[in-house]
Amino acid sequence: MNLFPLFGRPAGLAKRLDDSRTALFRLALMWCHDRALADDLTQEALTKALQHADALRDTAKLRPWLFGILVNCWRDHLRARRPTEDIDTIEEHWLATEESCEHAAIRAQLAGRVRAAIARLPVAQREVLALVDLEECSYAEAAQILAIPMGTVMSRLCRGRAALRGLLHDTHTGAAAPAPTLRSVK
Repeated sequence: MNLFPLFGRPAGLAKRLDDSRTALFRLALMWCHDRALADDLTQEALTKALQHADALRDTAKLRPWLFGILVNCWRDHLRARRPTEDIDTIEEHWLATEESCEHAAIRAQLAGRVRAAIARLPVAQREVLALVDLEECSYAEAAQILAIPMGTVMSRLCRGRAALRGLLHDTHTGAAAPAPTLRSVK
């Protein structure tokens, strides 16, 4: 049942919120590394967006507004309990491609290393990396979403990328690991 006409909200908003679900889930999963929690955070963010849809003055800024709500839901969760991250429970979902099993195994191993390295970053750096590198937000959007100055976004991003490179460096052989390409999976 579509309740938007009853409450005077634009009917297109429901579709745009539903279209944003995947990006919200992906961002939440990047931050928390728990599919169930990411789903809960996404649902909570969408519920709050529906409850406060009248607060959105410019529908062109829906995406940063939703990401801001998700950030607040994530921070509320962190405040409620100390984060526990079990990266072993993250399930790999690869798109079906015609690549060899060996290549798929190498990609899965590299993805696991990158996820493990990202999980070791401080939450603030993880948030900025996810917004800028995964969701392709501009520095200004990330600053607005996280409610921090743009300079802080840039410094956290720089420190996060440097830390990620260091974590991905193979210390056993002294050789650098293949440079991973952070890309948006949509």
